[in-house]
Amino acid sequence: MPQMRPLDPAFPIDRQLAVDAANVVLVNLFTLDAADEDTFLKAWQDDAAIMKRQPGFISTQLHRALGDSPAYLNYAVWESTAAFRAAFANPEFRAKLAAYPASAVASPHLFRKVAVPGVCVA
Repeated sequence: MPQMRPLDPAFPIDRQLAVDAANVVLVNLFTLDAADEDTFLKAWQDDAAIMKRQPGFISTQLHRALGDSPAYLNYAVWESTAAFRAAFANPEFRAKLAAYPASAVASPHLFRKVAVPGVCVA
C-alpha cells in the first residue's frame, strides 16, 4: 500500500471526501524509488482499470516527471465527490493498494475548476 502524505496537511483527502461537489478533479502526486517503477506502473494500471468501471468516472491520465527522478502525477476527472468517495471505498480498489511498492508515497487532493476571465472557464 502506498504511504499517504497529504498535499495540504491542513485539509487531507479524508476531509475533502466529506465535501459534496460536482465536477471534481483528483490530482495525485506519487514519488517512489527508481527501482520500483515497473511495479508502480502495473499497480496503477490495475487501479485505473477498476476506477474506469465506477459510476461517475470520466477520465484519467498519468504523467511522468522529466528527468531521472521517478515522480508521477495522476489527473482523474469525476462527476462528483460522492462518485469518487464511493470508488475510493470500493473493496476491490482497496485490496489492490497492497500491490504498490513500499517506496511509493501518494499525495492525493481534490480540486474544482476556477473561472478566470479571459483565460479559462469553470
